[in-house]
Parts: sequence; structure tokens; C-alpha cells
Amino acid sequence: MSESLLLLLGVLLLGGILSGAPVSFVLIGVPTLVAFFGTAIGVFDIGFLAAFPSRAFSILTNDIFLSVPLFVLMGGLLERSNIAKRMMLTAGALFGDREGGMAYAVVIVGMLLAASTGVIGATIFMLGMIAMPAMLSAGYSKSLASGVICASGSLGQIIPPSVLLILLTDQVSSAYQAGRRAAGEWAVEPVTVGDLFAGAFIPGLLLVFLYILYIFVNSLRRPESCPPIVLRDEQGNKTRPSLREVIDTLVLPLLLIVIVLGSILGGIATATESAALGAAGALVMTATSREGLAPWRQALMISVLPAAIALVMVKLIGGTQGHPLAAGVGVVALVLLCLGTLTALVQELRRGGMWKVAVNTATMVSMLTLIVLGATMLSLVFRGLHGEVLVEEFLHGLPGGNLTAVLVVMAIIFLLGFVIEYVEIIFIVVPVAGPPLMAAGVDPVWFAILISLNLQISFLTPPFGYALFYFRRVAPKDVRTIDIYKGILPFIFLQILALVFVILAPGLATWLPNAIYH
Repeated sequence: MSESLLLLLGVLLLGGILSGAPVSFVLIGVPTLVAFFGTAIGVFDIGFLAAFPSRAFSILTNDIFLSVPLFVLMGGLLERSNIAKRMMLTAGALFGDREGGMAYAVVIVGMLLAASTGVIGATIFMLGMIAMPAMLSAGYSKSLASGVICASGSLGQIIPPSVLLILLTDQVSSAYQAGRRAAGEWAVEPVTVGDLFAGAFIPGLLLVFLYILYIFVNSLRRPESCPPIVLRDEQGNKTRPSLREVIDTLVLPLLLIVIVLGSILGGIATATESAALGAAGALVMTATSREGLAPWRQALMISVLPAAIALVMVKLIGGTQGHPLAAGVGVVALVLLCLGTLTALVQELRRGGMWKVAVNTATMVSMLTLIVLGATMLSLVFRGLHGEVLVEEFLHGLPGGNLTAVLVVMAIIFLLGFVIEYVEIIFIVVPVAGPPLMAAGVDPVWFAILISLNLQISFLTPPFGYALFYFRRVAPKDVRTIDIYKGILPFIFLQILALVFVILAPGLATWLPNAIYH
């Protein structure tokens, strides 16, 4: 009878999600109704639900989730700073005057924005509004331009610091510990955000390399589809960015990325501490992009980035204990960091830009929190109906061992990606399929990176790929939907190819975390 209730649970969940109802309410409401119905017919023990408050509290006090609002805030601030637009214009001027040059610029800017903001919708909007008209006016193929923008704009799902990877960390770590305990191993180290950030680093660069390689081959085979673009100013003169413009628009964001990711990967700071540094840096970059600033105010705010670097270096040499010079440098750097950040905060509060970013951050984090709570309820009811036993028996009964089981899970995630958001997939699939795979010896970092690569594909797959919806809203009217679909197909193939590479060569995902942390 429990099998019938599990089937009912799955059907109602899928129907509720596809109905357009808020996903968090579906994830909370459907399992609760199934639980009460199962109790009424004597199949479900209602005592399972007594664990919900303690589990919910432990999730909400989890250090991993503290970094989510800070990374979202960091991305929102950089989005409003107009730096994305300036990055695209600068990169376009640098690379545009060669065949495929503007497409290269789109991929590079997409990579940098993924590693700094991670805001996919805003990235695609910006690339679509700035790069698309220039590419079409120069004679670029509509399908190629559309595909490059959609694929590059969605790199934020795999390139750290990605909210997807942070959410995956908690779920994969829980699944790994549950699976290893089931296998009789009790001293289990948790999977950290740094593990997944390091694990995603090489696959993310691999994806960028494949995109650039495709553009290069396309420029050789069909040069007419991606001709050179010469950007000119209002007087008709060829524009070339100055060294200062390159530093302001490309080097400073890259410096912020190095501070945030370097402090995490180097074990210098936790994900939450690095996210706080990143949010402070993004706030300063937003504030200094304003016109009409007093020189002393601008200098004080700009000092935040070198101060952050100084603090990281002090931590890197072993702290301030027994090092008077390091202690002095640390105090000065901390004072500058606080004063510069406070100055930037006061300015943005006065100008009103901070409030909208804060509200958007709170809205997104609230939505994620409700989804996490709903997934917790779903997990309890699923276990109460002995669903994990059925999943374990199914996966372990497949021929071909762990590889076949992983491939089946990847196929399920791929199909779900056509109709369900990535957040729901993470909180539904990982708690169900993760523990039996971890118990069988599957590497948790490898498994998590495979999931993130798979979910990356879901942003491009019609009919519900979010990148397609975002791009359709800013694409010129003469760009047909069929042009967009034709453009994304090669990039979907490249994403699948990257996924296959990581499946066949797990070291692409596991080598860097092992080299850094073990």
C-alpha cells in the first residue's frame, strides 16, 4: 500500500508544480495531505512529522545558508552598478575587430559575470540589449548570436560562486553522511562549499573553452556568420578602450572574484565570510560608479579592495599573533575596510539604490527558505512511506554497478529539467537518490558537479528553459523563436559533451578539491 501512496505523492507533486501554484506551498502541502491520508488508512506513522520542527530549525541555523543572502546581495549590487554594461562595451572594443570577436567577448564577459554576480536573468538581459544589436547590424547569424548569448548568460549555474552549488552543498553533504552511516561508516567528514567550488572550477572552464572552440571553428567554416565588428564613437572614429577603462571594467571585478574565491579555496575564510567580503566589495564598486563623488569619499571607498587583500594576506601568513607588523597592518586594513564600506552604504541608502537590492534579496531568500522547508517535509513523508528502501533496491539492482545508477539519475534530472526549476530538482532528487549512491561509494563532489552540469542544460532546453524566456524578452522582433532554438542546439550539445567528459573522467571534478584540501 505504501507504494501506491508514493505513486500518489509523485503524481500530486508533479501536477501541483505544473499547475503554476507556488512551489513551496506544493512541497509543504502535498506531502502533509498524503501523510494524513496515509495515517487514516494505517499506512503512515504520523510520528515522523514530529521531527519537522527540529529539522527546520537546524536548516535555518546552518552556516552554509548564511552565505546565500550575501552572495545574492553581491550579485544584485553588481547588477545595479552598471558594470556589466561597461564590461561588455570594453570587451567588445577589445575583441570585436576580428571574425567571431564579439562572440568571444560575449563568452568572456558571461564568464566574468558568472563568477561575480551569478544573476542569470540580468546577465542575459544585458548581453541581449548591448551585444545583440551590434552583432546583428554587423551581419552575425541570428541563430549564432542568440545561442552565444543564452549559453554565456547561464554560466552562473556552474562557475562559482554559484547559489546552485551552495544549495547542492547542504543536500549532498546530508546525503553523503546518511549514505556512509548506512554503510557502517560513522566518522564522516562533511562536504563543504569549498569542495564544490573547487570541483566546479575545471568543469566550468572546460565549458567556456568548448564555447570558444565552437565559435573559432564556426569562424573558419562559416566566416560570414560572425564577421568582424568595428565599434565607433559619435564622430565615427574607431573606439579603443584606454588602460584605465580596462582596469576599471575588467580588472577590478576580476580582483573581487579572486578575493572571494581565493579566500574560500585557500581555506582562509568560510563561505559566509568570503560572501560578506564580496558583498562589501560589490557595494563599493556600485557606489564608486556614481558620478560627482568627492575625491576623498571615492578614495576612501576604493581603499576597501586593497584593505580586503591585506586582511587575506595577514590571515594567510598565520594571523597577527607574534607578528607586530602583521597586527598593525591588520588593524589599519580593518579600519579602512569598515570606513569605506560604511561610506558606500550611507551613500547608496541616501540615493535609494540599496533598498531595492535589499528587498529583492530578501524576496529571493524567503522563497528559497520556503522551498527548503517544503523539501524537508517531503523528505520526512517519503521516508515514512519507506521510499528510500525502494529507491535503494532499484538503484542497486541495475546492471553495471554505480556508473549505471548514476547515469539513470542523470537521465531523470535531465528530463525533469524540461519542466521543473533547478531548486526543486535539487531538493527532491538529491535526498532521494543521494544516500543509496553514497552508500555504494559514489564520490559526493563528483556527483554534485554532475548534477550542476546537468542543471546547467535545463536553462537552455525548451519549452521552459529560463535563458530562452529571458532572451526572448529583449531579442529584436525579427529574431524568431526558431532562430533561438536553432542557436542553442549546438550549445546544448556542448554542455552534454562536457557532462560526458566529467562522467568519463571524474578527476576533472575531484582533482582540485583533493589537491587543495587533502
